[in-house]
Amino acid sequence: MTDTPILYSFRRCPYAMRARVSIAYSGAQVGLREVVLKDKPTAMLEVSPKGTVPVLIDIDGTVIEESLDVMRWALAQNDPENWLDGLGLDDPLILTCDDEFKHWLDRYKYAVRFPEQNEQWYREQGELFLDELEQLLTHHRYLRSDSLSAVDVAVMPFVRQFAGVDTNWWSERPYPQVATWLEQLLEGDLFKGVMKKYPRWQEGDPAIPFPS
Repeated sequence: MTDTPILYSFRRCPYAMRARVSIAYSGAQVGLREVVLKDKPTAMLEVSPKGTVPVLIDIDGTVIEESLDVMRWALAQNDPENWLDGLGLDDPLILTCDDEFKHWLDRYKYAVRFPEQNEQWYREQGELFLDELEQLLTHHRYLRSDSLSAVDVAVMPFVRQFAGVDTNWWSERPYPQVATWLEQLLEGDLFKGVMKKYPRWQEGDPAIPFPS
């Protein structure tokens, strides 16, 4: 039991990013524990042995250890701009992102670990998802409408990671609508606010109030 929910996070993890964005947007207050995934704290592993982030420990001791569930928790507290309109977090785009796109993203980013194909081939598989996003963004400012939604927040961190694998290729704007969408999200105050650098949490340290 804690007075404030505790969030274990790692700044660059896309799953943790979408959780932090949702928490900050909702106005929920948590105690942030920034971890290093190569040296995970024992306290985190005791409550979530799978060892991935984000992990949220609610004030009643409930452990939430999947990013979409952390988003649901946050948006259940407060959803002032109706991010859950439409299919919300059950949108099939999120499933495609987390399943197929993430599969190819990992192989594109770490192509040396997957010598069966080269980097360009893996990128081309991931581009099938970008093609879908490009078409959606020709009709709306955001993926499902002209308003930001949970779908954009859930998908964006993974597109960000894909764009960062080969910045020279991405700078040629092969997907102009996706590039514009990504840029406006990355440059927004909400995303910038959750990407502050925090010191690594260690046993005995107080959690850092988040958002701060």
